[in-house]
Amino acid sequence: MKLYIKYMVSLRCKMVVKDELAKLEIHAAVVDLGMVEILEEISNEDGETLRINLLKSGLELMEDKKSILIEQIKGVIIEMIHYSDEALKVNYSDYISEKLNYDYTYLSNIFSEVKGITIQQFIIINKIERVKELLLYNELNLTEISYMLNYSSVAHLSNQFKKITGLSPSFYKQLKSKRNSNLENF
Repeated sequence: MKLYIKYMVSLRCKMVVKDELAKLEIHAAVVDLGMVEILEEISNEDGETLRINLLKSGLELMEDKKSILIEQIKGVIIEMIHYSDEALKVNYSDYISEKLNYDYTYLSNIFSEVKGITIQQFIIINKIERVKELLLYNELNLTEISYMLNYSSVAHLSNQFKKITGLSPSFYKQLKSKRNSNLENF
């Protein structure tokens, strides 16, 4: 049996879900971002308890097919951008379509209808968040980041970063340095 969980977008969320399942003695075969595959049927009472406990942690069990599909799309994108250290070798649309076994046009139309933005816009927002994260860690330079996130060039990454944040990547990095030096002076 598969359960779909909204807002389950990080490793911490996965730990919360695992803990809640363990409390109810529900055995999971797979706990992925947005989805849990359990080994047995669960009672209505345990299902309701799980739903309530997940809500307390900001997570939500889903039953609506469109919502489930939207969360699956988001999960694939988040996993692809935030949890993969390798550059994607295929086109994003092909990757998403292959992972979810749906035609990309169908996925794109549903996503836009429900979320009010395109899948491409969601990908860009997540890529910029990942760039910010990598800039703050200071482990990679902009060229390495642009390659890792499948940008055609550093200029393309910089332009997209500025369009979304209003700042250049180098200025963003300087802000972080200034913040840290100000904290060290106290």
